[in-house]
Amino acid sequence: MPSVLDLAPVVPVVVLDDIADAVPLARALVAGGLPAIEVTLRTPAALDAIRAIADEVPDAVVGAGTVISADGVNAAVAAGARFLVSPGWTERLLDAMEASGVPFLPGVSTTSEVVALLERGVSEMKFFPAEAAGGAPYLKSLAGPLPQARFCPTGGISLGSAPSYLALRNVGCVGGTWMLPADAIGAKDWARVERLAAGAAALRGRVQPKSTSTKSATGR
Repeated sequence: MPSVLDLAPVVPVVVLDDIADAVPLARALVAGGLPAIEVTLRTPAALDAIRAIADEVPDAVVGAGTVISADGVNAAVAAGARFLVSPGWTERLLDAMEASGVPFLPGVSTTSEVVALLERGVSEMKFFPAEAAGGAPYLKSLAGPLPQARFCPTGGISLGSAPSYLALRNVGCVGGTWMLPADAIGAKDWARVERLAAGAAALRGRVQPKSTSTKSATGR
């Protein structure tokens, strides 16, 4: 599988309360051009949602977000998650993600955390919470001293602010929720979700191509 950072310009960050929404929502996102889908482990329905998407939406690359423990890593992979995303990391969590056999994006918000991951051979990371932690200017400042690190910034990013991140050479994609408005999901308006996903997918064409020659998140 290509790097998670290169599958699409935007990774939808999905919080699901109703398992019945999982498959139609995933199909709408894929149809709109966003195949990488992060289902956060914040609700009781999350693992079943990952399992359903993995089983029934073959064109989706479903992953688990808000992974904060080794147990969460194991449960997500067993459910069919093809990548893992954490809001932060510890040595124990990183060990579990590395042992999982699937790509992962550990969360960082400081330069020291980035350097520590690079020491471990991990070069692909989640930058979170992106807007609160310094936004695109912060990531731009890291590109000089730490060019080998690549990021998926997530947290407070909108359709309007996403291009400023995607224009950076050390950003592969962004995570966002704007294509998943609560009223559309509540109304099961999957056509609207698909239209919003298509708008997000089109962001790739609005920025200049960048070099992506760095190690994968797994260091392999």
